[in-house]
Amino acid sequence: MKSKLLNPMGELYAEAGLSGSLRRSMNAILMGNLFGTVCGIICGSGTTAMVGLATSLGANDLFFGIITAITQVAALLQIPFSILVNRTHQRKRYMLTFGLGSRVLWLLFGFVPLIIPDLGGVINLRLWTLIFLTGLISAGNALINVCWFPWFSDISPISIRSRWLSMRDAINQTCSVVFGLVVAFLLDHLPEESRYIIIFLIGGTCGVIDMVCFAFCEEKFNAAPRKQTILGVFKDVFGNRRFRRFLITWTVWAFAVNFGAVYMNPYNMNEIGLTYMQMMVFGTIAAALSIIMMEPRWGKAIFRFGCKPVMRVCMFVEAVIPLVYLFSVKGSFVPMLLMNLLGAMFWCGNNLCANNMQLNYSPDETRASYIAVFACVTALLGTTLGSLAGGALLDYWKEIGLFTGYFDRYKMIFLCSSVMRLLVWIFLMPRLENDSRFAAGDVLKGMVAVRSRRDK
Repeated sequence: MKSKLLNPMGELYAEAGLSGSLRRSMNAILMGNLFGTVCGIICGSGTTAMVGLATSLGANDLFFGIITAITQVAALLQIPFSILVNRTHQRKRYMLTFGLGSRVLWLLFGFVPLIIPDLGGVINLRLWTLIFLTGLISAGNALINVCWFPWFSDISPISIRSRWLSMRDAINQTCSVVFGLVVAFLLDHLPEESRYIIIFLIGGTCGVIDMVCFAFCEEKFNAAPRKQTILGVFKDVFGNRRFRRFLITWTVWAFAVNFGAVYMNPYNMNEIGLTYMQMMVFGTIAAALSIIMMEPRWGKAIFRFGCKPVMRVCMFVEAVIPLVYLFSVKGSFVPMLLMNLLGAMFWCGNNLCANNMQLNYSPDETRASYIAVFACVTALLGTTLGSLAGGALLDYWKEIGLFTGYFDRYKMIFLCSSVMRLLVWIFLMPRLENDSRFAAGDVLKGMVAVRSRRDK
């Protein structure tokens, strides 16, 4: 029992009969993901640090839509990158060159206000520098994505995959709680002139370590090198019926989510008036605690009931939870707390199902291409269009003076996002292929039964 607590992955490795080298590789991926999570607390288009830096440089609502969109447009590169990876089998080399180089760029973000002059006028050169750097980083992330996820798939047995991912996320979120408090404290107490320099140096360093960890991971391929064309990749992917249906459903879902979710942090900071510490505690840390508590349970539920029934439960709650913002008032942290505490309990399960569906619905020999097309389509037609549409609509409503009272333009955006999510749940979700004989009701009954046994 003691060894299980000290090494929570050990039991899974023993169950799957992994060799010593594969165990070390899985642990290297775990360590890399851990530092990547820490990096993600600071570095990203919607983090508290990025919102604070961009706001200090004069960003408006549309800017946050653009900087989110640019990270998704770069996903187009995943298709040629996946063809390259399938042909060359050089994942480690790419991760330790292009991937590492892209993470180094995060170190520069805090220096933008010092290096780039404020020219005034219509063009904000500093904000466009942030967009440019984010675009370069996103191109590197596109290559990282088509390398690490198929790499993990090739070395991890399918019998432990969902449970490993859920345990990994629980470990990562535990670290996020501690590190999130440190970041919030630094953002609130560091001098304004050096605040973002220090914060992004920390985040960038963690991102670099993330890539270095893959140097200790064994390369393993379940299929021989394969030459592909872009046209052949699309023909193969869209010819797979169950993968195609999942791709369409998740793309529309991504549009509905990002139509409003991108603007929640700017709304909390700039309109509600929450501090950095409040943002971190009631946002990042609240979500992390929920994920720590629930994700291992979702991993077991997926193993028992299958992906579709679990996703059906999680997606419904994730669809209605933005409605808590309809009751937000100046200075209140409650809507943000509910959104992250309750919402994260279910969006972590939803994302875990999506990750497993990508792996389960794609063949070993072309998995990198499947994942690349999935990321490309959902990012461009889902996340990018959703965030840009939401930002443009927010700016339009502001320009014409619409929704200016208690029911402001942000609340309207969040309401629209919730309605669109519900439409996906009603019309598209049922069309997904069920990978088990169970339904959503069985998932709820099973989880209630487990809780009842524990209470006794």
